[in-house]
Amino acid sequence: MIRLIQMILLAFLVTFVACNAPPVPLDDIVIEKTFTPERCERAVKSGDYVRYHYIGMFPDGKKFDSSYDRGNTYNVFVGQKQLIAGMDKALVGMCVNERWMIKIPPQLAYGKDGYGDIIPPDSILHFDVLMLDIWNKEDKVQIKTYHMPESCERKVQVSDYIRYHYNGTLLDGTLFDSSHTRMRTYDTYVGIGWLIAGMDQGLLGMCVGEKRIITLPPFLGYGENGDGSDIPAQASLVFDVVLLDLHNPKDEIAVKVEYLPDPCPRKSQVGDFMRYHYNGSLLDGTFFDSSYSRNHTYDTYIGKGYVIAGMDQGLLGVCVGERRRITIPPHLAYGEEGTGTKIPGSAVLVFDVHIIDFHNPSDTVEITSVKLENCTYNAKRGDFVKYHYNATLMDGTDIGSTHMYGKTYNVVLGSGQVVIGMEQGLTGMCIGEKRKLVIPPHLAYGERGVDGEVPGSAVLVFEVEMVDVEEGLPEGYMFVWNNNVTPDLFSEMDKNKDAQVDKTEFSDYILQQVEEGKGRLAPGFESQRIIESMYDNQDRNKDGIITEDEFKLKADEAAAHDEL
Repeated sequence: MIRLIQMILLAFLVTFVACNAPPVPLDDIVIEKTFTPERCERAVKSGDYVRYHYIGMFPDGKKFDSSYDRGNTYNVFVGQKQLIAGMDKALVGMCVNERWMIKIPPQLAYGKDGYGDIIPPDSILHFDVLMLDIWNKEDKVQIKTYHMPESCERKVQVSDYIRYHYNGTLLDGTLFDSSHTRMRTYDTYVGIGWLIAGMDQGLLGMCVGEKRIITLPPFLGYGENGDGSDIPAQASLVFDVVLLDLHNPKDEIAVKVEYLPDPCPRKSQVGDFMRYHYNGSLLDGTFFDSSYSRNHTYDTYIGKGYVIAGMDQGLLGVCVGERRRITIPPHLAYGEEGTGTKIPGSAVLVFDVHIIDFHNPSDTVEITSVKLENCTYNAKRGDFVKYHYNATLMDGTDIGSTHMYGKTYNVVLGSGQVVIGMEQGLTGMCIGEKRKLVIPPHLAYGERGVDGEVPGSAVLVFEVEMVDVEEGLPEGYMFVWNNNVTPDLFSEMDKNKDAQVDKTEFSDYILQQVEEGKGRLAPGFESQRIIESMYDNQDRNKDGIITEDEFKLKADEAAAHDEL
């Protein structure tokens, strides 16, 4: 019984001592992973340089040191005896943004000597570590492209000038800068020292529209000093970059013909006046302007400085109906300043153009005709002509046709009843002849055009067929005699023999002569208006009657109009 009691007391004593015993000594480091990121692209290896935050504590939780309190990370090479042995060993294998609780026995820390008044001898140390950055002296720029455009006609080369957007972060994801927040691209030359060395390397070979992650070790970034504000010393940098534009100061315009009409009888030259449609965009596809949205062509002289230099060049040598893409470097466009609105400074411009028509101020009417074998009479000035036509713009847009109304168009040549170019094109035609007329705007409807029908400065194309020609009178005459004039002309007109001719007598007489084939009125005009004009000319004193003294033949006068 006594022995049983002794055994129970001994067990109780052991339990009491165990509950109040000091920490059990560690044989090696102990690691508790308190946070592990989903992705670990790189883990610490011996020889790496690391930046990390830590809190140093004793096993009872009492803090003896903290990088947070100093406001700076701890920066050091791993595996080169710059740390206590336990930390040198423990950090190997950590990932960026990973957090570990590291417990280090005294023999791998400060041992029997401790560390001054801070670390007592034989102390077990606990470190709450957050890894922020890892790099190695052998590191190079790392490039990871995560978006590549379908086509890449050109890649960034040394001395190119580029425009790009970026987000800049530290290796742990901390944002330190962004062009997006400033809503302005970063514009610079590449490969000639205008950028930190790593970016000079990392941007080479990019395509417009490409997106890539560029990771730089600090010795290719801001090095031992950082940037003095947002970038710490010895910090790896990560740039998420999208390239928007590139050109070289030596660039000329680039022209890509997307559609070429066949045939192309004429190509544009310096001094031509052109009408064209266009869509304008930046090199990354950002739209900035379009003539289509205004439903009006852009009309201008080319090769004369009326448009930007690159467009002046790009519009030379084109055909009517041609479609081409003209890529213009900024020094041939809007330069370093841009337009201040939709076109940024130093922007490459892309114009998709469709040539509607062009002409030269010196152009005449272009006439294409198939001559008839038997042509007995050619239409001339003063003739009354009847013809059919189909009218279009140079791009084929229909603007009118006589066929749709089933009747001819009738005019007197030289009377100003049609545009000058049409009068020229109809002159000399035979009945049955067909012609194609290309009429420049200065011989058609000019700069104003016809509202709702013919655009300003438009070249017109007419396909005409001469249906009938009635010979006109000599220039200046509205009535001629077919035979010799009777010497009793006044008496014959004066039906009531009152020694004067009134309007009715005059009109009846002239119409009778025409009906009997003795005389002819100018064709194409209203008979009564011609007769009234003739009567007014004979009524010298304007009293409403003609006397024999007033009555004269045209041949009797030096200069007169619309008379007998």
